[in-house]
Amino acid sequence: MSAAASFFSRRWVRVAVTAVVVVAILLLPLVLPEFANQTVARIGVFAVAVLGLNVVMGYTGQVSLGQIFFLGFGAYITAYGVDNDWNIVLVFALSILLPGLVGLVIALAAARLGGLAIAMVTIALPIVGVPLAKRLSEFTGGSQGTSARFTDAPAWTGLYDDQFQLYLVILIGGIVFLLTRNLVRGKYGRAFAIVKENEAVAASMGVSPYRYKVLAFTVASLIGGASGFLYMVVVQYTSPETMSFGHSIQLLAAMVIGGAGSIVGSLLGGAYYVLAPQLTNLVDPNLTAVLQGALLLLVLFVLPGGLASLPARLRRLRRRPTHATSTPETKRERSSA
Repeated sequence: MSAAASFFSRRWVRVAVTAVVVVAILLLPLVLPEFANQTVARIGVFAVAVLGLNVVMGYTGQVSLGQIFFLGFGAYITAYGVDNDWNIVLVFALSILLPGLVGLVIALAAARLGGLAIAMVTIALPIVGVPLAKRLSEFTGGSQGTSARFTDAPAWTGLYDDQFQLYLVILIGGIVFLLTRNLVRGKYGRAFAIVKENEAVAASMGVSPYRYKVLAFTVASLIGGASGFLYMVVVQYTSPETMSFGHSIQLLAAMVIGGAGSIVGSLLGGAYYVLAPQLTNLVDPNLTAVLQGALLLLVLFVLPGGLASLPARLRRLRRRPTHATSTPETKRERSSA
């Protein structure tokens, strides 16, 4: 182990680094300008959405093309509850639990399927969700969508609205990430990994693929609902377009580029989802889709594990010259020494 690795493996060093990071995050909304706060908050929203997709695809290996549906569903529940003056804690709970319940019902039916079959089931979610949202105009505002302004900063905080919204995203998103990290690093995460590797082997080891596929899909739905609540915190408006199939594909691309099966990859995926369209629009608004597709292909060829795998890739490249210079002559010299 190198001296640097040994140093950072010490408990007090890890605690100190963690404390510095936490303090920096807490100070971030106070030092950034309004536009930057709004951008970071949107990144947090979609990082949570990508995290939910990562649970079911990255960690469990199941194909899901409908995660955006749960974000839209959670956003609509939030908007409806706020517009009808429901208690905000109740609204928050319902925006998570109702998508989770829908996800559970779908998973109970779809988890016995595999491959393209389960992909077809999940594709149907945004395809059905968009016209359904338009038809239920009494609850959703129809094609025009609906808005809900409920995250103005309280006077006693002394914060601006953008700062208060970013703090809410940091708080709720941080809790979601922490809980998910504990889930995938515990016994459930090990079961997810076995199911992802080989369902037949998992069954022979007493790990029920069906049970853990249902669990992963339900957890992803709950996280999707949480991202929908955060979406309304930041954007304060939703429409049927929010849960369109095109956005579902963009969410999938964000997970792949960030890194499947990675907590850090989910954060990077959220950044890609928000920043990539802005950057490609600066280059040429008419080539946005082409440029994003090219970027996806580039990452897949250069970093198949996503951006989260870049540090490991760099470490391997640094070690490679050492092994390349180890010739038979040098090996004999070392053995004789």
